[in-house]
Amino acid sequence: MTQLKDCIAWKKLEEHYKQFKNVNLRELFRTDPYRFEKFSVHFGDFLLDYSKNLINYNTLLLLVELAEERNLKSMTDKMFSGEKINTTENRAVLHTALRNLSKNPVRVNGWDVMPKIEQVLNQMRRFVDSVHSGEWRGCTGMPITDIVNIGIGGSDLGPSMVCNALRHYSKPGMSVHFVSNIDGTHISEVLKRLNPATTLFIIASKTFTTQETITNANTAKRWFLKGIARHLDDVAKHFVGISTNQDAVKQFGIDPENMFGFWNWVGGRFSLWSSIGLSVALYLGMDKFEELLQGAFEADEHFKNSPFEENIPVIMGLLDIWYSGFFKTATRAVIPYDQYLEFFPDFLQQLEMESNGKRVTKRGKIVNYPTGQVIWGKPGTNAQHSFFQILHQGTQLIPADFIAPIETHNKVGDHHEILLANFFAQTEALMIGKTESEAKEELIALGLSNLEIEELLPHKIFPGNKPSNTILFKKLTPKNLGSLIALYEHKVFVQGVIWDINSFDQWGVELGKQLAKEILPELKANEDTTNHDVSTNGLINYYKTHKQTEHQ
Repeated sequence: MTQLKDCIAWKKLEEHYKQFKNVNLRELFRTDPYRFEKFSVHFGDFLLDYSKNLINYNTLLLLVELAEERNLKSMTDKMFSGEKINTTENRAVLHTALRNLSKNPVRVNGWDVMPKIEQVLNQMRRFVDSVHSGEWRGCTGMPITDIVNIGIGGSDLGPSMVCNALRHYSKPGMSVHFVSNIDGTHISEVLKRLNPATTLFIIASKTFTTQETITNANTAKRWFLKGIARHLDDVAKHFVGISTNQDAVKQFGIDPENMFGFWNWVGGRFSLWSSIGLSVALYLGMDKFEELLQGAFEADEHFKNSPFEENIPVIMGLLDIWYSGFFKTATRAVIPYDQYLEFFPDFLQQLEMESNGKRVTKRGKIVNYPTGQVIWGKPGTNAQHSFFQILHQGTQLIPADFIAPIETHNKVGDHHEILLANFFAQTEALMIGKTESEAKEELIALGLSNLEIEELLPHKIFPGNKPSNTILFKKLTPKNLGSLIALYEHKVFVQGVIWDINSFDQWGVELGKQLAKEILPELKANEDTTNHDVSTNGLINYYKTHKQTEHQ
């Protein structure tokens, strides 16, 4: 593939940027009363308004031209058809097959994977129904009331975000908890609130060897056995596994009949649609889980079939390319105006940064352009009272995504109208800012003296011209959440194709794990550690000295 900066469309964008970099959004809106209609897209219950971006119609055409030159449509077809686009691991990328409600065949190595997916979904439904009906009971005969998902990364962030976002739909009497951190505080604080006789643990680890997950799983098993004070056979009534390693699952004490499989063509951060979503299904019910899949499937169809200029993931991905490649932005804020979506920015951090935090192309060449973004955010209106200052008056250009439902699940007085008033106001404020003359008029109206105005005026000016996307959807339902997640998944894919990087591996997480395995026995050794750099040696030895002193 041609180097990105050698693309014809990229060179056109470079010239376009030179003429366009000082564009003023106020002026663009003043001169075009149809700007909102031109730069907004509808899909299902969703509206994307991207008119408050530093673009004109020519920008959009050039970005679409870049997507075409980078063979985005061809790569999309390859992903959906099961070609091995994860080149460094020689794997297909088929999270979309997990929600392929068309039931059309999807083949990997010549085999249709849809029957396997259907088999696991049926297994999940049988299990979920048995727990909810009371047929599945703990070893003392009591029904299950608490689900604990033990996993990390994609085996935690997706399911925990979805369960939190959809807790309005949770099954009465059913609670869900998530343990991921190796810090013993995490599992200790969860276990304090539970009764071992009514708790079901889901151990989610593809290999069943992930250090954090298996350490937490063994701690949970010891707690369970101590609390129940029965025998090892009881473990099978309170633990199930999501894994491909049947021997390890069986050795742990889990009945292989209660092992839920998944496949290496599903990456961890894209896996909540698989059996990794078992905690979601248990918390909400299998029908709601399948509504989640339905929403994602509809977003897949939109992404596959919509023209680029009417395609939400394509537009969002191309805008990120525009800002990072030409305006040199390094971050994007994601601000959901819905408390249920409080963990959505956390989920996107893994989805985007683990996928596209890459420094080499698929062919191993070091890139000479920015890739990836730092994703961060928290719900509005809380965010307005923490980091919005830097958005409005800071020196960095930080594009932002604003996300909100039109309808709320909790109609309390005029709370939702106040929330949405802030939602709409913030994107407008970021765009228009406040000029010196406008700020001065306000200060004069307050009756300030000329000296007071002179001193305060610079602090009251807002430069504006800050770009944002606005995503509105009707209501936060399982189906709409599924669509929202899938739209962002495809946005990440679009970026990876344009940048010519592999969005589906994560070698960058390996080095720290390797070194941690070397250091762990050194922490328990009596002699000083000397085989690292002087800083690491010093830190390890300082820890050991003070740990020994503490116990003397």
